[in-house]
Amino acid sequence: MQDEESLVRRLQERDDEAWTGLYDEFFNRVYRYIRLRVGDRAEAEDLTEQVFLKALQSVSSYRWRGRPFSAWLFRIAHNQVVDHVRKTRHRRTVPLDESLPATSAADPVLLAEQRSILGQLAQSVGQLTGAQRAVIELRFAGELSTAETAQVLGKSPGAVKALQHSALVALRKILSRDRDG
Repeated sequence: MQDEESLVRRLQERDDEAWTGLYDEFFNRVYRYIRLRVGDRAEAEDLTEQVFLKALQSVSSYRWRGRPFSAWLFRIAHNQVVDHVRKTRHRRTVPLDESLPATSAADPVLLAEQRSILGQLAQSVGQLTGAQRAVIELRFAGELSTAETAQVLGKSPGAVKALQHSALVALRKILSRDRDG
């Protein structure tokens, strides 16, 4: 925690090295979270950049309270997504196949199977409640801890654990129903 407090102080002092480190560490996680929420690659890239710009603009008002700094950053991302969805008034699904690692020697059959599985998973996640979907997106796409997810969503860690559990149970049922159906 002391390292994070030191990092926040350096960010507030506009330390370029600290900002570069923050950007390098969190860009992909924030991008994946936003990408899952908005569905469009270009929009996700723009929104991710806006998150870091907003963080730069408002870090001076950040007050260290012993909570993970990443929760504050993802709260900004969450708010950017909410504003974006409110403005566009439509939701899109996310083709998760773009998140697959690109390798020149990839087996085309394996790649096709992975894309099919990820497409089915994306469709299934879309059937969850909004709160369940948000927890799954933050925990797995954003790679946030339970505590960080709770901070972003304004819920207790216990509520996040319960939502994650119910979401995973629901996903199992949806996926097994689709497989058996």
